[in-house]
Amino acid sequence: MQSTPTWDPQQYLRHSGHRTRPFYDLVNRVPELPGSGARPPRIADLGCGPGNVTALLADRWPDARITGFDNSAEMLARAERYAGPTAGGGHLDFALADLAAWRPAETFDLIVSSATLQWVPGHADAFPAWTAALAPGGTFAFQVPANFDAPSHRLLAELVTGPRWRGRLGDRYRAHHILEAAAYLDRLAGLGLAPDVWETTYLHLLTGEDPVLDWTKGTALRPVLTLLADDPAATEEFLTAYRDLLRDAYPKGPHGTVFPFRRLFAVARKGD
Repeated sequence: MQSTPTWDPQQYLRHSGHRTRPFYDLVNRVPELPGSGARPPRIADLGCGPGNVTALLADRWPDARITGFDNSAEMLARAERYAGPTAGGGHLDFALADLAAWRPAETFDLIVSSATLQWVPGHADAFPAWTAALAPGGTFAFQVPANFDAPSHRLLAELVTGPRWRGRLGDRYRAHHILEAAAYLDRLAGLGLAPDVWETTYLHLLTGEDPVLDWTKGTALRPVLTLLADDPAATEEFLTAYRDLLRDAYPKGPHGTVFPFRRLFAVARKGD
């Protein structure tokens, strides 16, 4: 969608357990940060959302000065509950920023981003400026969804551009913006970084009524819900049609609904 989606932190956090797992898997691969023990690390979280995963960075680096950046006032308002001194002597704060235009104004030991860059057109073109701001030995780490050919996203795109909704939504629809894993590897290596790039497919076992629809209401559906926000009847009609498609694509099993979700990860370290 061409419009900026309105975010709902409460809806997004309904599946926070599943959404947090990739963040742990990403951060656990980050090597020791420069200056460890000599000075507090400086960390930027790009696309911090409601701040729940940003706060986890203080568990790994207790004395770090951490700033979470996001362009959603709704998300930042929710994140403020985590702001302030951390238990390990560090500090956590948040700032409004559009990542399409954000350029570091200081040096960072770690720049991290979790499930955000797919919303930023041309984000890889910002990698040179972002990684130039890394301290020697610093790391740039990110993960993005890589499941845009999955039924959840393919069916959404087909519905938006189909006969019923094409006139209202289709001309405002756009695909997410990610590269193939090899392209990220090439970009990062070309910047003189040492990249580690991999993919993981999670098999989330979701429970409840129409759980895949509920999941997408926090992410992929946000642009549609934003555009239809002033028309409750149209919103309900769209959600009903999408729900029926998802029920066929992701049938409920005896233990819940299996929702395969592929993600792409990159951890790239700057030389000393």
